[in-house]
Formats: sequence, C-alpha cells, structure tokens
Amino acid sequence: MNASSPIQFDLADAAATFELGCQLGRSLPPLTVLLLHGELGAGKTTLVQGLGAGLGVKDAIVSPTFTLVNEYLDGRLPLYHLDLYRLEASEVAGIEPEFYWEGIEVDPGITAIEWAERLPYLPSDYLEIYLSHGTKGTRSASLKVTGQDVLQDVDFQP
Repeated sequence: MNASSPIQFDLADAAATFELGCQLGRSLPPLTVLLLHGELGAGKTTLVQGLGAGLGVKDAIVSPTFTLVNEYLDGRLPLYHLDLYRLEASEVAGIEPEFYWEGIEVDPGITAIEWAERLPYLPSDYLEIYLSHGTKGTRSASLKVTGQDVLQDVDFQP
C-alpha cells in the first residue's frame, strides 16, 4: 500500500474504528509509532483498543489519562499507550516518549500516543492518524505515514 498521500476511511461506527485498530495490530512491525489526533470522543482510545486486540493483548485497554503511560506486554508485540491530554508540551519531555518509540530500556513494540500534537519533538518515522466525528454517529480516519512505510504490508478492508 502506498501511503505517500493520506489514506481516507469512512468508519460507520465505533466497531469499525476498533476493527481498523485490529487490522493495524495484526500487521504493524516493531518500533511503529502511531500519533493519534482528534477531538474528545473521536475514537482514539477505541482505535488503540482495537490495536491491542489485533496484537493479542488480553488486558482491558483503558486511556492512561491520569497514569500517562500504560504498558501491555502480553501480545505479539508490546503496546505502549501514552495519553498526553493533561500535559503541556514542556511536560511531555519529562516522560521521555522516545524511550518507547526507540525501544530504549523497553522491548521494541508499538507506541500509540493520544493527543500527539502536544509532543515537543517527533520520531523520525511515524504513522499519523486523524480521527473525526461524522454525521449520525459515523467517524472518519485519515492515515499518513512519515518516514518508513509501515503500511506496506497492511491490507485494509475498511
């Protein structure tokens, strides 16, 4: 799949958002970083829950709004879920997100970052996902890859 330009998806409901996450979880390689954008309720955590299901994570995935980082280590790859909602950009550096996306002191896995616009710096390679509300409960997603094309082996069935 060529991801040089954004890939657009219309998602019928939360279940379709979850399924998109599942497809990513089954296919993405280690050291993939997902930068998640979207207003409250747009489906960021739902997508990460699907990502975890696709990776085979057995624990319930919840937004780490107050803990900042949740680590799920029992899947095909580790899943590191960061939520920057309550942080200012200057505070984000203190949690050292690069330790997760570079596999420093942790096993290489998938790093999913909610409210990624608060990052003061970005990894060299990442998959950026913009989620938005549609009409009558629908959602849409736009996926764009910067750097290495981590979507090359992903066969999406929207």
